[in-house]
Amino acid sequence: MGEKRLLLAHIDAKDQYKIANYEANGGYKVLQRAISTIKPKEIVDMVKESGLRGRGGAGFVTGMKWSFIPQDTLEPKYLVCNCDESEPGTFKDRLLIEKDPHQLIEGMILSAYAIQSNLAFIYCRGEYFHGIKRLTKAVHEAKEKGYLGQNILGSGYSLEIIVHTGAGAYIAGEETALLNSLEGYRATPRLKPPFPAVSGLYGSPTIINNVETLCNVVHIVGNGAVWFQGIGVPKNTGTKIFQLSGHIKNPGCYEFPLGITLREVIDTAGGMLPGRTFKACYPGGSSCGVITARDLDISMTFETLAAVGSALGTASIIVMDDTADMVKVASRLMQFYQNESCGKCTPCREGTRWMVQVLSRIEAGKGTFADLTTIDEVCTLMAANSFCPLAQGAAPPVVSAVKEFRSEFEAYIEKNPDARVKQKMRIAYPYMSGNR
Repeated sequence: MGEKRLLLAHIDAKDQYKIANYEANGGYKVLQRAISTIKPKEIVDMVKESGLRGRGGAGFVTGMKWSFIPQDTLEPKYLVCNCDESEPGTFKDRLLIEKDPHQLIEGMILSAYAIQSNLAFIYCRGEYFHGIKRLTKAVHEAKEKGYLGQNILGSGYSLEIIVHTGAGAYIAGEETALLNSLEGYRATPRLKPPFPAVSGLYGSPTIINNVETLCNVVHIVGNGAVWFQGIGVPKNTGTKIFQLSGHIKNPGCYEFPLGITLREVIDTAGGMLPGRTFKACYPGGSSCGVITARDLDISMTFETLAAVGSALGTASIIVMDDTADMVKVASRLMQFYQNESCGKCTPCREGTRWMVQVLSRIEAGKGTFADLTTIDEVCTLMAANSFCPLAQGAAPPVVSAVKEFRSEFEAYIEKNPDARVKQKMRIAYPYMSGNR
């Protein structure tokens, strides 16, 4: 099974980011036809029938999410594009907004029209300077051509899109934390329910979708739900942009039908570096369980990866070869999650801190065998009791690394003469002098 490029079909075309080139490659033709001939509910039903699942990681059925928007309300409805791409190993949204921003804008117009929203936002990661510039220019170009603004293409439907720059907070990728940030508050998650589709931005019904998800809407509306169902496998329809990084010959973005095997994805990217062998990978970004060589022929779908204790997530495959030190990998990842924890809830704020210090102690050759039990217990409790999914994503990469590569952790621990002595847990707070 080779690449099948839908979203990336024109990604390498010269100046595809300019509206004239986008139109020359068929851009905005779907919008021109749909906005005058297809009713909003028909688009919702079409997307639901297609089986499109959210491409931001959770994999929820997109059309089903749209259908939760209340129809009998006088409140404004909002569409928010989540482009706060901060998960380690992810860079597909960056590619789309830099190389083909009008595809996203056309997908947003169709989606906003479907849910009858007149105001949409693109919440973009603050470090994506080039992408933000391209998006802002693209919105301006679309408005000049009549695809945005008042009375779009004479249809009577109006829409404004605002590009909003975030401030580099990983937690803003969580949809309710994103909404708080968009409203001008600190990016901390909200209690759910109520869910954003009922009470979201400014307390009004809001749909939040990922960049890749919204780009898919163009192709579904243009070609039909049955066509989309014919790509991929049941319950996992359409294509997915796989991002490969790490110890691999040709890192980058590759688009395949869902259901392709991990081995085929890696082979398409050129395979491992010369003289190296595959050891493990995080298949869905860093917030999932590690899988090993025995899973190379696994089908890349939401269900099959969940069955082996991992996740498809954003399909961000972080590849590691036989030189990778899994103790250092686990320690570095947990440092990331501790740094990015918003601190709102105790299990995440303290749990990630504990794990950083336990893993750092092991890496320094001062760990004990009891630390391995502590890692499992703290990660389990942290994931089960945290307020939002951040801690739920911080636990699996570490717990799975200990499970699959326990001997590597034990080798570090055995450097400590007192490795079998259970130490008293001391949690250090660097900003409090005298504590250790």
